[in-house]
Amino acid sequence: MSEQYIELRDGGYWVEETRVSLDSIVYAFREGLSPETILKDCFPSLTLEQIYGAVTYYLHHRAEIDAYLERERAEYEAVRKAARESDHEFYDKLSKAREEIQLPS
Repeated sequence: MSEQYIELRDGGYWVEETRVSLDSIVYAFREGLSPETILKDCFPSLTLEQIYGAVTYYLHHRAEIDAYLERERAEYEAVRKAARESDHEFYDKLSKAREEIQLPS
């Protein structure tokens, strides 16, 4: 296994040679999960070394990754807002259906 744990691919950060995003590991880590728990409960297809490598990469590049995550969040919210504005009727029906079955929004 190489010692390069994270790669930039398709505009995002990924655990090298996997389909697991750095984002998903960082969010789990920020929620207080240990690398061992992240491995066991979230990504059993990875190795503990890969999880620690991803966490180490995040901690070493924290400002850069935090800025990236904020840009991704803002982009998601913009797309979500545009979708809601483009089809009010659908989202009104969806909200009413959620209320009827009491699902969280």
